Formats: sequence, C-alpha cells, structure tokens
Amino acid sequence: MERQVILLNGPSSSGKSTLAKALQELILEKRSERYGIVSIDDFLKMSIAKTIYEDDVFEKSDILCSKALEMLETGDGVIIDHVITSERIFKHLKEKLSSGHMKMVRISCPLHLLKKRESERGDRCPGSAEASEKYLFPRDGYDLVVDTGTRSPAENALVILDNLF
Repeated sequence: MERQVILLNGPSSSGKSTLAKALQELILEKRSERYGIVSIDDFLKMSIAKTIYEDDVFEKSDILCSKALEMLETGDGVIIDHVITSERIFKHLKEKLSSGHMKMVRISCPLHLLKKRESERGDRCPGSAEASEKYLFPRDGYDLVVDTGTRSPAENALVILDNLF
C-alpha cells in the first residue's frame, strides 16, 4: 500500500504542529498506518529575537525533504508541517517529493487568533504569524482547507482523514 505525503501548509501559530500530532494518532487508530511528522520548525532555530526569512527556510528545504523521503522509504507515510512563503520553496518541495503521492491541506486561522497564539507561545519573533499569513504560498490549489480557529485539532484531523483517504 502506497503511503502518501500530507502537506499541512499554514501560517506560523495556526496550530499545524498540534494538528499534525492529532492526525498522526487518528491515522494509526483508524487505518493502522504509521505516519511520521516532519516539521520545518525542527530545522530552524526559533527565537523571539530572530526573524526567519525565506532564504533561511529555503536553505533547510533539502534536509526536510530528505527526512520525508527517508520515512517514505521505510514504508511510513509523512505529514509535513510547513510554512511555505514563496514559489521557490513550494516548487523545490514538490520536485523533491515527486515520488510520493502528495495531498495538500491549507491551514487557515483568523488573523486575530494567529496574533494571540503567537503572543501566548512567546517563542516567535513578533509579527511572524501575520507576515507568514500574508505571504503564504500557494494561496489556491489545495486538496482541502481546514480552519483551526473554528474546529479543534481532533475535529480537523477527522475532516482530513475523511476527505483525503
């Protein structure tokens, strides 16, 4: 059975990491399939004092893709937790992961909640949530869009499972 790549793309502080964990658990419970999680945050040093730029993210794209491919080669599916803010990063990801069946999920969340979550977590440069929402790429063409401002991680994981599998 071919495992797929599920790309969760959304702004910083939109709840992607929490959703990825809920989805991973739900897939295991309902389908008995293992999915690993690869997050861009695993490869970037997050700090309230350091702005993360597009070049910083692009520099880490190869390592993120290599980790995802490694999981696919072991037979596991992959959930990618990412903040893609440029066509260059998106094209690179699609090219490197072309061997996996990729489903794309856009994570949306109202801006006021993004700002609130960013402030509460205290580990991101102020304004990164708003900037990543503004520059999120692509804007369209997703297999599914889920709103983390109106549904819980468990509810959104179920929506993803019901619609992508």
